[in-house]
Amino acid sequence: MTTTGIDAVYLETHNWGKAAKFFQTLGYEIDFTTDHNSGLLRNGDGPYLFIAEVPESQPTGMKLVLKTPSDATPDVEVVSPFEDTHFGTREMTVRDPDGREWILQAGS
Repeated sequence: MTTTGIDAVYLETHNWGKAAKFFQTLGYEIDFTTDHNSGLLRNGDGPYLFIAEVPESQPTGMKLVLKTPSDATPDVEVVSPFEDTHFGTREMTVRDPDGREWILQAGS
């Protein structure tokens, strides 16, 4: 299996409104929002940005989502196998040799 580039950036924040406004100032446009302080932003044909608000007690994080054309299992360490998501894609998590986790997404 090979990936075909970066599909998305998943960003956690403590304040959805401020984060969305920051990226709108940089040229991103809101594609959709949810009823739980998150949403998807786009800027041209590049990777989309999904921002999700997390509680102040939880550290924020960021993950790159790599696009894959199929749901075949790669020959790397699999943290969690492909699963259907509630937004119509299939995702799996793999770990690189330095311990970083990567999301592979099929069908977006």
